Amino acid sequence: MKVCLLYKDREPGREETYHDPDSIIQDLGLKSLFLLAAKEVVYDKGEVKKLEKQDSFLMDTLQNVMMVPLKTKEEIAFRQEVLKDCLNAPELIRELYQISSKVQQKADDGQGAASKRTGSPIMNLISDIERVQRVCDALARIRDMMLTRETLQSEGFLTFRDTLAQAFTKEREQNIRKLLEDISFYTDRVQVKEDERQMLVRPRFVMECSLTDGLKLGPMKIEEVSSQSTKYHRRGGKLEKLQRFMESRIPDSFSTIEDREVQQQVLALEFETVSYLMRKLKDFRDEFKFFFDRLKTQSAFYLSAVQLREHMKRFDMECCFPEVCDRKDLMFSDLKEFVMAIEQRVYVIGNTCSLQNKDLLIVTGANQGGKSTFLRSIGIALVMMQCGLPVTAREFKSGIFPRLFVHFTRREDSAMNSGRLDEELSRMNDIVEHIGDGSMVLLNESFATTTEKEGGLIAYDIIRALNEAGVHILTVTHLLSFAKRVFEETKDDPDSGVAFLCAERKEDGSRTYHMIPGSPEFTSFGLDLYERIVEGNES
Repeated sequence: MKVCLLYKDREPGREETYHDPDSIIQDLGLKSLFLLAAKEVVYDKGEVKKLEKQDSFLMDTLQNVMMVPLKTKEEIAFRQEVLKDCLNAPELIRELYQISSKVQQKADDGQGAASKRTGSPIMNLISDIERVQRVCDALARIRDMMLTRETLQSEGFLTFRDTLAQAFTKEREQNIRKLLEDISFYTDRVQVKEDERQMLVRPRFVMECSLTDGLKLGPMKIEEVSSQSTKYHRRGGKLEKLQRFMESRIPDSFSTIEDREVQQQVLALEFETVSYLMRKLKDFRDEFKFFFDRLKTQSAFYLSAVQLREHMKRFDMECCFPEVCDRKDLMFSDLKEFVMAIEQRVYVIGNTCSLQNKDLLIVTGANQGGKSTFLRSIGIALVMMQCGLPVTAREFKSGIFPRLFVHFTRREDSAMNSGRLDEELSRMNDIVEHIGDGSMVLLNESFATTTEKEGGLIAYDIIRALNEAGVHILTVTHLLSFAKRVFEETKDDPDSGVAFLCAERKEDGSRTYHMIPGSPEFTSFGLDLYERIVEGNES
């Protein structure tokens, strides 16, 4: 049975990931986001009490799903609607994850134990019976839980509920439980009743045969198999001896305990009979063989998303579900860089931007004015939007870019085999080789590892070539000769697809961390930093 909570009509398969997910995770700082989403927020009287221990499966699942971009508006909307149901009923998705995790853990434990009992068909059969029991219990719990949820509205959850109700009907459940009850003697030799009485569970076989000539017995077959409970007598005790004595007084009776050969035959009969009956459940086991694997993974994504939303509240960050628009449009209101809030525990300034019919954005301005933070906030929002997650903004609209690339300047590494410029050009060459439809490149101070003149020429040639090829580019740069050259070429063209933003700086040199429309200036106001840090003019 399919789960189909991540995609409308299919299960996750071999979808295409971002070309270089490691660089996206590193340059956008997404590792901190994954770690935080794996920790449940525990409240006490409306206040945050603690964070639970990190769940590594949630962290890994969120990372894997986020690195696979959705490619259509419909796919994003489908996943957003499922997540909205989860946010309205967080206990539902948490229980789905816990149930499926428990079933899988028991299955893994059973497989581990079975591997140590290689060559023991009896123990393997017992493990198989116990697994069917667990699966039956878990399916019944999920089905009944889903049927009682009247607030569900997403297509994903409604289809999941109806499909499960049809695949695991009450009648089917009763048939399976009846069979398990009939063969319970094979797994539960001793049961403890609610009144703490111990009951011995024994098999009951009803045999059928005909009489042939000479009153001889004809072919024999098993008509009925069931389990019977009788009062438990301690082995070797007086009551057991009395019971065996009474049985010995019955004509034509025999004891499987006393007769070793008969005992072996009975055990063989029990094994073959139970094995035969379990084969009747093959269709059931095959149908739900991978169900809990799928449910655990897909519920893990939504649970991590719910927990991520709780952390957004902790950091007082407003969020919204993004809207998909044309690729040449990018509009957002009060967009904040979530990772910075997580890592530095600071209040993050939001930015508002409205770019229409633009495919190249050049951001310049004062040093430490928030330009790189601004670029990362857009990158993080795009990745989150393209996997169905909310973003930390009052409003966010963007096109879909399944081919998203990042090219951020890197610190010098002792393991580098060449210079920093060569390393930057090598990474850029890799990006160019994988450019395709729906490509966006985020450039953060690229080619600043050489001279202003050389870096400006390299940036101009590469960025203009990519832009003419239909690639969308957002770049933060200190290469002011490059920025000025593009500005002069496009300033008089009303249909230009180029936009310019500057990091705002007040007259006293203070930074507001807001990006505002403005032409590039021939300075990054480095003296502001010199006066503040070296001369100590600002505490």
